[in-house]
Amino acid sequence: MKITVAGEKKDVKDGLTVAELIVQEEVETPEYVTVSINEEFIKNDTFDTYVLQDGDDVEFLYFMGGGR
Repeated sequence: MKITVAGEKKDVKDGLTVAELIVQEEVETPEYVTVSINEEFIKNDTFDTYVLQDGDDVEFLYFMGGGR
């Protein structure tokens, strides 16, 4: 199936979960990543069970703290 990850079209296996995609994409600090699929945020506790669908648009987002 085909999905878009961070603006790049990719072929991935059917039944791929968000958790598997995070590993496959070698996401740095996966414990701090927020995932958006088709412009909707996905809860972190569903990464293991959320199955991606053909045509999904996936973004990995990192929220940084700090500043003065």
